Amino acid sequence: MVNRAVLAHRLFTGVSRRHLARLAEELAVPWQAGVEGRRHAARGGARKRAAGAGARHQLVFVDRLVATLIHLRHDLPHSVLGLLFGVDRSTVTRAVAEIRALLAERGCAVPDRPGLRLRTLADVFAYAQAEGIELRLDATEIQVRRPPAGRGGRRAFVSGKKKQNTMKATVVADRRGRTLWTDALRPGRMHDATAARNEGIAVCFQHFPDVEVLLDDGYLGLSRDHRGQAITPPRKPRPGALPGRVEQWERDRHWHSSDRITVEHALADHKRWKQLMRWTHRRDRLPDTYRAIASLVSDRTFNA
Repeated sequence: MVNRAVLAHRLFTGVSRRHLARLAEELAVPWQAGVEGRRHAARGGARKRAAGAGARHQLVFVDRLVATLIHLRHDLPHSVLGLLFGVDRSTVTRAVAEIRALLAERGCAVPDRPGLRLRTLADVFAYAQAEGIELRLDATEIQVRRPPAGRGGRRAFVSGKKKQNTMKATVVADRRGRTLWTDALRPGRMHDATAARNEGIAVCFQHFPDVEVLLDDGYLGLSRDHRGQAITPPRKPRPGALPGRVEQWERDRHWHSSDRITVEHALADHKRWKQLMRWTHRRDRLPDTYRAIASLVSDRTFNA
């Protein structure tokens, strides 16, 4: 059995031993509850032996957590992790699936509010209105494997921008580039504004009228529908406009770009994790993976 502290420090850069201990403490109870729930379903009723009887887990919970963090960060194959931890590949596969789902359900950390996490877009808007925070929203695309020929919906993943098969993630950050929320991911062919609308952003604008969101040119439709709240870059003056008007437009556009760039930094933090550079696994597992990584990235930045 390998030393998990050494693995966490050397292979999973960015997670300290203290952070690892907090994660283990936070996730151990829901993980154990899930284990007992599956056992109860398999038995068809309450247990007949005292707690602690029966076979032991080959991987204790902390080792499961470390194996999942290494897999998310470096995309090591399950067979390699099995060799590192001295267990079968199938044991690592089960462990990664369990812990990844728990990490995805955590939500994102709130700056300077330990214990409070944002899980839905409505949570983010409510937090922004209560604290007077201006939000930044943008989308990014992750290349995925091409669906097999003849399967329905194959064209939905072809991105007109990337000219590749992708899935689109929408991310909300604050003015310092701290991740506050990410969606469930959409096929890459879907427009950025449509993906945001499908997450209920119109309802959030309606219920939280004081919240402002900085956007890029891909969200002009939202800007027209929610003036004063969805803020996109100023439109370029018509040809022949006065020089002073053109200079003012350039200054305003530069200010908007500089103020919105922090959400690009948040997206870059996510893409530093190898699994999000190019997704080579099943597409239905990518949403949980992205939310798990966003949750971990927010942990590192919420006190910044």
